[in-house]
Amino acid sequence: MEKTPLSVLQQVFGYDAFRGPQEAIINSLVQGNDALVLMPTGGGKSLCYQIPALVRDGTGVVISPLIALMQDQVDALRELGVRAGFLNSTLSFDAVRQTEAALLAGEIDLLYIAPERLLQDRTLALLSEARLALFAIDEAHCVSQWGHDFRSDYLRLNILQERFPAIPRIALTATADQRTRLDIQQRLGLTEAESFVSGFDRPNIQYRIHAKQTPRKQLLAFLKREAEGQAGIVYCLSRKKVEQTADWLVQQGFNALPYHAGLSAEMRQQHQKRFLREDGVIMVATIAFGMGIDKPDVRFVVHLDLPKSIEAYYQETGRAGRDGEPATAMLLYGFEDVVKLRQMMAQSQGSDEHQRYEQQRLNAMLGLCEITHCRRQALLRYFGDELPEPCGNCDTCLEPVDTWDGTEEVRKALSCVYRTGQRFGANHIIDVLRGSDSEKLRRFGHHQLSTYGIGLSLSTTEWRSVLRQLVANGLLEVDPEGYGGLRLTELCRPVLKGEKTLHLRRDARPVKTETPRRAAAPAAVNEADQPLWEALRALRKQLADEQGIAPFMVFHDRTLREMLANKPRTLDEMAEVSGVGAAKLEHYGEAFLAVLAETSEAPVPVG
Repeated sequence: MEKTPLSVLQQVFGYDAFRGPQEAIINSLVQGNDALVLMPTGGGKSLCYQIPALVRDGTGVVISPLIALMQDQVDALRELGVRAGFLNSTLSFDAVRQTEAALLAGEIDLLYIAPERLLQDRTLALLSEARLALFAIDEAHCVSQWGHDFRSDYLRLNILQERFPAIPRIALTATADQRTRLDIQQRLGLTEAESFVSGFDRPNIQYRIHAKQTPRKQLLAFLKREAEGQAGIVYCLSRKKVEQTADWLVQQGFNALPYHAGLSAEMRQQHQKRFLREDGVIMVATIAFGMGIDKPDVRFVVHLDLPKSIEAYYQETGRAGRDGEPATAMLLYGFEDVVKLRQMMAQSQGSDEHQRYEQQRLNAMLGLCEITHCRRQALLRYFGDELPEPCGNCDTCLEPVDTWDGTEEVRKALSCVYRTGQRFGANHIIDVLRGSDSEKLRRFGHHQLSTYGIGLSLSTTEWRSVLRQLVANGLLEVDPEGYGGLRLTELCRPVLKGEKTLHLRRDARPVKTETPRRAAAPAAVNEADQPLWEALRALRKQLADEQGIAPFMVFHDRTLREMLANKPRTLDEMAEVSGVGAAKLEHYGEAFLAVLAETSEAPVPVG
C-alpha cells in the first residue's frame, strides 16, 4: 500500500490530523519543492521533514548543531519504528563505518549530521553515493549574522544547493524577524523557496516580567507558590551566577543542576540526561542550554537576567509548555542588566552595523519589559504577527499596570544627568538626587549642584525604576565604554522644555512567599483516577528506565491523560488514543492495557 503523509502521521506517529500549515509544508516537500518554515517552538516543526523523509524514496538528512541531543532524537524516532541514525564527533570509528554502510544500503530513513561533519569531503562523497530524500536544515537562524545564535559553520551550507541541486531542502526555525529571514534565504540559496510562516502565539504560556527587587526571594516565592516538584529552566547571564544559583536552590530543597559551557562535556551530558529523564529537575543554565530540547512537560522558564533580544527571549521561553498545558515564563530584569549587555556588545568583534543592530534589538527587549499594555500583543507584533485583542494571559492583562505622572521627577533626573557631566552611572545620579553624604560626591563637587538633594520624594528603588524607564523610552542612553554612564538623547528635549508629559509605570511591590496563586501546571487528575494515573506513570518510567530513554519518549503526558479518560480495553481501542502509533502499540499496548484493566477492576472499599 502506498505511503501517504496522512497514513504516516496516523500509523507511525499516532496522530489523527495535521496542525496548522504542516500538511501544506509536507505536501510541498514530498513534491520535491524547497521550503522555509517559521513555526513556534512546540508547533510540530520536526514532522514537517520527518514525514516527507518517510514518504519519499531515500534517506532524509537533517543538519543540526545539537550534537548533545542527537542520540535522544534518534532514540525517540526508533521508539516509533523509524530507522534513524546520526554522524557526529561522539561516535567511534566502528560506529561511523556501520552508520555509513547502513546509509549506502538504504537502511536509514533519517540521518542526523552536525554541520561541520557534513562539510567534510568524506561526508559529501558519501552522500553523493547514497539515495537521498531531502535535506532539512534545522535551527536555520544559526546561518544568519543577524540571528541570535549565529554559527559560522552554517555559512557553507549553500554547498547543498551546489552539490545536490535535485534534492529538496527545507530550512526551519522558531524565531526570525524579517531581516533574519531574508538572510537565511540568501545564504542558503532559498530565495525561490515557498515561505511558510505560522502564527507565533503560544497561548498556554503566561508571560510575566518584573523589575528585580530581591531576585532570589522573587524566584523562591514563585517556585513555592506555583512550581513545587515541576520541571523548569532558570537562565542566568554568567557561568558564576549559574553555579551560585543552582547551589542555593539545592540548599532550599530543590532538585537543581547547573549547565554552562565551562563544565566538562561529560558533566553537561549527564545533567542534560537527568533533566530529560527525571521528574521535577530544575536546570540552571546560560543560553548554552536549551536549543532543541524536546522535553514536553517543562512548566516554567525563569530569566534572572535580561535576554539580549526579543528573538532570544521568545525562543528560550518557548521551551516551556511544549505539551500545550499551562506554563509560565517569568523574567526579572534590572538596570544593571542593560549596562552589562551594552558593555558586552561594545567588546564584540562585529562590524559597526552589526553592533548598531544588536543595540536596537536590546532596546526592543527593554521596551517589551516596560510596556503598560498586553505583552503578548507586543511580542507577536515584533515578529509581524497580530493579536486583535489583549491576550488575558500575561501580567499586564491579569493585573493592569499602575501608572503615575512622572514628568517632574523625570525633569529632575535628566537635569541631574546633564549637570554631572553625562558620564556617571545610575547609582551616582541617585546619590546626587537623594543628597547622599558620600566622599565620591564631594570629590567631584556634586554636593554643590542645584540638583543635589532635590529627589527625596522618591526612594532609591523608585529612582532606579525612573532611570530604567528613561533608558527604555530612549530619553537616556547608556555609554557602553564609560562604565555605564548615562547620557541625554534628543528625545528628552520636549520633556525638559515642558512641551511633553511622561507617565511611568509603578513597579509592583514584592509578593510574599506565602501568597497563594494559581499553579502553572496542567489540570489536576481527579481523586478517583489518581491511583490509575500514578500506575500509568510508574509503568512508563519503568519501561523508559529499562531502555535508557526519557519517559516522554514512551508516551507524552497528554497520551496518558487520554488513556485515563477513555480507558481503552482492547488494542484496537488503544490505537485510537492520540500518540499511540503502530510501533508503540506493538511495544507497549498490552502492558498499558493490563494496568488499565487491573486498576479499573480494583474493588471499591465499602464502609
